[in-house]
Amino acid sequence: MDTKGIEQMLSVLRTTAAQASGKPAESAAGAAGVTDFSEVLKNSIDKVNQTQQSANQMAEKLAAGDTSQNLHEVMIALQTASVSFQEMVQVRNKLVTAYQDMMNMQV
Repeated sequence: MDTKGIEQMLSVLRTTAAQASGKPAESAAGAAGVTDFSEVLKNSIDKVNQTQQSANQMAEKLAAGDTSQNLHEVMIALQTASVSFQEMVQVRNKLVTAYQDMMNMQV
């Protein structure tokens, strides 16, 4: 996962925490560089999807007898796609758990 995306998520979470605690938010110039959490999440999901589609295309070409595809490159691409998907599932599980914890909080 890209560290830029993680830093952006942390920035969004800090801004939200500051607003929830009643502290003044950062200046408009500081907040202008912040990317929306949903945008970061969507970009990450799109990247995983693109990785899976690319690996599947490589595998289909290899199965069809395309001599330009090396077996080890195809296997590496498939494993990369698998690990990326598993990582995305784990992130989703953590987000769902965090959401459930927040919903169970008493106000």
